[in-house]
Amino acid sequence: MSAVVAAVPSEAFDKRKLIAFIFMVFGMFMAILDIQIVSASLSQIQAGLSASQDEVTWVQTAYLVAEVIMIPLSGFLSRMLSTRIIFTISAAGFTLMSVMCSTATGIGDMIVWRALQGFIGGGMIPTVFASAYTIFPRSKLPIVSPIIGLVATLAPTIGPTVGGYLTDLYSWHWLFLVNVPPGIMVTIAAWFLIDFDKPDWSLLPRFDWTGLGAMAAFLGAMEYALEEGPSKDWLESQPVTAAIVVSALGALIFFWRAFTAPQPIVDLSAFRDRNFWTGSLFSAIMGVGLYGLTYIYPVYLAAIRGYTPLMIGETMFVTGVCMFLTAPISGRLMTLVDPRKMIAIGFAGFAYGTYLASKITSDWDFYELLWPQVFRGVFMMLCMVPINNLALGTTPPAKMKNASGLFNLTRNLGGAIGLAIINTILDKRMDLHLARLRDSVSWGRNVAEESMADLTAAMAARGSDAALAATKQLALMVRRQAEVMALADVFLVLTVIYLGTIWLALLMRRPQMAGGGGGGH
Repeated sequence: MSAVVAAVPSEAFDKRKLIAFIFMVFGMFMAILDIQIVSASLSQIQAGLSASQDEVTWVQTAYLVAEVIMIPLSGFLSRMLSTRIIFTISAAGFTLMSVMCSTATGIGDMIVWRALQGFIGGGMIPTVFASAYTIFPRSKLPIVSPIIGLVATLAPTIGPTVGGYLTDLYSWHWLFLVNVPPGIMVTIAAWFLIDFDKPDWSLLPRFDWTGLGAMAAFLGAMEYALEEGPSKDWLESQPVTAAIVVSALGALIFFWRAFTAPQPIVDLSAFRDRNFWTGSLFSAIMGVGLYGLTYIYPVYLAAIRGYTPLMIGETMFVTGVCMFLTAPISGRLMTLVDPRKMIAIGFAGFAYGTYLASKITSDWDFYELLWPQVFRGVFMMLCMVPINNLALGTTPPAKMKNASGLFNLTRNLGGAIGLAIINTILDKRMDLHLARLRDSVSWGRNVAEESMADLTAAMAARGSDAALAATKQLALMVRRQAEVMALADVFLVLTVIYLGTIWLALLMRRPQMAGGGGGGH
């Protein structure tokens, strides 16, 4: 009887830990949101800093390169410093770097501050995931998992909306200043409320500096190559080629140290667990859709429909609403349905949404994009929550911090690889469609000559060089149509990818909901 009574408190929420966790989640939300909130308004930053198009892309690239290095490193640092210290430093540093970004007067300053912001703030994301699966009982995961799943997917989805509002109503400086008040609040709360574990200073003398340098070269150079490769035609660009070589050499040294160092900078043993490596692969595929579609829709709405950042944000807000409404349902379903079935259904629904989007034309507007976005929001959340739970829910608590870093890294790398694939497909397919469309509007074709005549007559009424203006207008129409057709091809490729990965759910084991958690030291 006493054993039963003693077990009851472990299944209840510890209020102090719950409040601390909520603040941590808010900090993670800021760090993830900051990626897309800035990407939606790069043109305003470019104008404000008098930067070139190539220079302003580094505002994003510097952040992503630095963040992707910190995410796997955070597991080691969290064990050495403790959750309290690493999260407080991350929140405080992220907030300070946000202030510095808002005061940048040149593109060089901005790139430096953004790199530091991404590196320091990147420690918050995996620390939240690790804490969720160690400080709470397993029976509470249907409540906790939807929270972190919602934040991880909602933040990048609504980023364009928030960024559009801030730049439209105020200025680009507020893209960074908006982080300051909540950042201060999260920093203070982290220092006074987090008490989940103790630091292990014995790890410091065994810190693998060689492994850290190799990991930085491996992941940083890979991120740069994936960001810049599509626009620079990959191996045709000397910097991209150099980055690929550096990444390959860094990978060789990193994996050598990971298997031979007494205390490796990243412990890869988590991948021995079948649920973890399949969940990580699912996470990478989710990253393709999460970041890829958040990129594709603004491209279409800006280039084809001529939308402003604010209008783009308002159009894409549908997905965020659907995610928010689906999160608690997904958490509840985890207690009723096999999570593996939820993942399979989620990916099938996501694939159907991208299939609907593959029918896109240059006339599509809010209502035509409505259902593809609804399917994206609902089914992404339906599979994100069980993926997190199956991947990390079977990981031993002692390996959780390290596993969380690796798991979050796969999502970011999946997004980077996905964007590289998407941009490459867009470039290649657009060239193909342009060549075919140009053949169809060549002289001698009745439809082309009639269109040219109509455009020439319309331009003549405006008093301009009618023939030249009509030719430019027809060329613009052909280019827009080719871009829409290339976007349709991308949606179709994503459909195939998602349908092709459903079978991985069969490899996963369903975790036991009993026990776990408690969060001791």
